[in-house]
Amino acid sequence: MLRGLMVVNTTRRGNANPLYLMAAGSTVVLAVIAFLMARGTGDPRTVARPTDTLTMYCAAGVRPPVAEIAEQYEKEYGVHIQIEYGGSNTLLSRLEVARTGDLYLAADDSYTNLAREKGLVRETIPVATMKPVILVAGGNPKMIHSISDLLRDDVRVALGNPDQAAIGRKVRRLLKQSGHWDALEKRVSTTGVFKPTVPEVANDVKLGSVDAAIVWDAVAGLYPELEAVSVPELDAGSSQITVGIVSTSTRPTAALKFARYLSARDRGLKVFARRGFHTVEGDVWSERPQLTFFAGSVNRRALEPILRAFAQREGVEVNTVYNGCGILTAQMRALQSEEQTGGFPDAYMACDVYYMKTVADLFQDAVNVSNTDIVIVVQEGNPKQIHSLHDLSRPGVRVALGQPDQCTIGVLSRRLLESEGLYEKIMRDNVVTQTATSALLVPNVTTGAADAALAYRTDTLSEEDRIDVIPIDSPLAKAVQPYGIARWSPHKQLAKRLYEAIAAGREQFEASGFRWQLEEKDAARASASP
Repeated sequence: MLRGLMVVNTTRRGNANPLYLMAAGSTVVLAVIAFLMARGTGDPRTVARPTDTLTMYCAAGVRPPVAEIAEQYEKEYGVHIQIEYGGSNTLLSRLEVARTGDLYLAADDSYTNLAREKGLVRETIPVATMKPVILVAGGNPKMIHSISDLLRDDVRVALGNPDQAAIGRKVRRLLKQSGHWDALEKRVSTTGVFKPTVPEVANDVKLGSVDAAIVWDAVAGLYPELEAVSVPELDAGSSQITVGIVSTSTRPTAALKFARYLSARDRGLKVFARRGFHTVEGDVWSERPQLTFFAGSVNRRALEPILRAFAQREGVEVNTVYNGCGILTAQMRALQSEEQTGGFPDAYMACDVYYMKTVADLFQDAVNVSNTDIVIVVQEGNPKQIHSLHDLSRPGVRVALGQPDQCTIGVLSRRLLESEGLYEKIMRDNVVTQTATSALLVPNVTTGAADAALAYRTDTLSEEDRIDVIPIDSPLAKAVQPYGIARWSPHKQLAKRLYEAIAAGREQFEASGFRWQLEEKDAARASASP
């Protein structure tokens, strides 16, 4: 084709014109591209490209919904989910040895919690809950209605192996509490069978190999020809299905995206619910979620690097608004009263519990993360010789305070000065400015606009070489920073993971001048909250 075109161009003029040669070459290239496209779809936007792949370890009892969701996700986003099924404990052992893969979904969160303790899994997201039931043949011909009936000589029983499957471990724990386990274990070992996964246990009942088995209620729902029997000893054993991101994943952002899809109320959880699982309150699906986060100004220095790392790893946007807490809470009330919930924060970290309490009806139980002292800030060398709160009331001492209606430092300063009987005098004779946020107090001293200010110790670190800091001997000279998640946030699970990122940031907070206040029990409580 190329040679023919060149002959045509050269024979028309005797000598090859460079412009004609270029045009001819371009035509050939376009023709070749068109030819190759014709062999495919004819549209360059749909030319096949290599499919991305994520590897997932998944509890066998959750196979039906997970397989459907994975197929759906591949169709939407071109990412293949390669799934390895097995017992939850078996998969955990495999993960511990291999240290590869991207996601781990267990039938009981005790396994994902253990995986986190071992450093195998980082983030976790709850998906659904199940409880154990006794599975019997349709019509219940052996009249099995209790755990005691499983001990009868005429009843053969199948159970999940406690060392391999989540259902086996859960049943062993529950029946040890009720006093039935030893007898049932002995009976199954002699006349029944232990299986490594819950589908194998259920299939034994379907095939008639055994008369009864204990399986998850959601698994029982997959066998309409069989019958599920609930008993009190097992009803107390609700289990939470949780998906975790493998710590050694080379594609954590992609893995988190699929985990969000799997656990989204309008994507994966619809499949789980349709297949008989009791789903949790999942987030609304968004390919790139936007989380709105209100934070009191005092937290900024500690939060900013944590938020950047979180947004990058999750593949989300965190729209953070820093300001005085009085201003922030006023905005929340305005948004609430005008029903403009689109701009309402998904999470809020206050400068002190005082302002969190003013919006307690809008947030779930808050957790105290850190605290910082309130101190007197004076010019370098302390030329006014200010050593106590009472010195702030001396004639000629110019004082900067926070505005109580706009920021937490203003409220706490007022409370502190009132406890010493100084507030009205200092406000009348000494205050030269009141700021809307704590961040503006120290600059008033460094610029000479004020002789002293009541400020957070954390706000003094960046100006240490230009100021002196006077500690205050009072239990009221402290601010405690709580974190809360909005009750109606469409991204509660994402906001919970943001909390977990903050809870893992102790070094950053302490480097920013805060004292760490978060205790393990508080961390666990907040982490468990949706």
